[in-house]
Amino acid sequence: MKKFDKERVLLAVAGPVIALAVAFVLSAIVLVASGKNPVEPFTVMFEQIGFSDIQVLVINQASMYYIAALAVAIGFRMNLFNIGVDGQYQLAAMMAAVVGAHANLPAALQIPLLLVTAVLTGAFWSGIAGVLKITRGVSEVVATIMLNAIATSVIAYLWLPDVFGVKVGNNNTTGEMHESGWIPGISMGAAGEIYGLVLLAVLLGIGYWVVLNRTRFGFDLRASGASTTAAAASGVDPKRMVLTAMLLSGGLAGLAGLPILLGDTHTYSLNFPTGIGFLGIGIALLGRNSPVGIAFAALLWAWLDKASPELDFHGYDKEIAVIMQGLIVLSVVVSYEAVREWGLRRQQRRVGAELAAGLALGAHTNTVKEVAGR
Repeated sequence: MKKFDKERVLLAVAGPVIALAVAFVLSAIVLVASGKNPVEPFTVMFEQIGFSDIQVLVINQASMYYIAALAVAIGFRMNLFNIGVDGQYQLAAMMAAVVGAHANLPAALQIPLLLVTAVLTGAFWSGIAGVLKITRGVSEVVATIMLNAIATSVIAYLWLPDVFGVKVGNNNTTGEMHESGWIPGISMGAAGEIYGLVLLAVLLGIGYWVVLNRTRFGFDLRASGASTTAAAASGVDPKRMVLTAMLLSGGLAGLAGLPILLGDTHTYSLNFPTGIGFLGIGIALLGRNSPVGIAFAALLWAWLDKASPELDFHGYDKEIAVIMQGLIVLSVVVSYEAVREWGLRRQQRRVGAELAAGLALGAHTNTVKEVAGR
């Protein structure tokens, strides 16, 4: 491996490693300040990795985190902050659940219908922010935050019994979906089932990498994110790229809730997971928008979620995991900036050394020519 490639790998790995180390240290300090053992909680959570049922739970949860983080990462690559992934995936999951409860087609048609419904719903909801940005200059941050609130109200309306709601006790639901829309999981015996759409998450990660790194569209997307002026000079329409990026981000976000919807709950109710979109932001940051990095970050986040309940049985609050997640996000911002500055200084020193070497070689050459002329 070339020296330059080694430095790039080092810079890519250094940020997440430093962020995790800082987060663990700060979490330990919080435990010490509260009079708790700073090591035992982590030991308890690490022990959970060895249990097969926890492994299944972590993989299932990570699949949803991974898709949400990919949706956020597409926006980041375009220098856009799609903070509305949470509203997009919840509204998309509800619409897919409604369609799944009222349409009863063969599985070969039903499942694609539900997937397309979720993608189109998420893309439509994020597209509103994209249109507002390119036509009125409205910040996508403000627009998507407001659309999150509107999505919550739309969901509440759709839950009304006179619309699509079905009351089950005190729970609001969309009614159970027809079995033709259920996606069977991968049986792990007594440990449970891995969601069938975990495979979709893997395919989305591969597609994300191929599109961004091996296609002209991916190059235009990254170029527009780096500099809209330079991209426009090369023939790329910045406004079109903004709208396309928002549509793609929302379309991916729409799929984030489907692993559990089609693989477990088979209905959208008050018990449906929330907050996945916001967690996707931290996961995308920790994974540095890389499909592999995001995968590891999603597994880490899911492990913190699924291993922390065990802390209650050992006299510790499971909110320690939430504190760690927050500290990881804060540490990511600081560590990445520190690593970036370090990388720039190394690059400046390398360029300076190469320039000095070039000047010395030029001076030596001129001296040789002068001696030869005499």
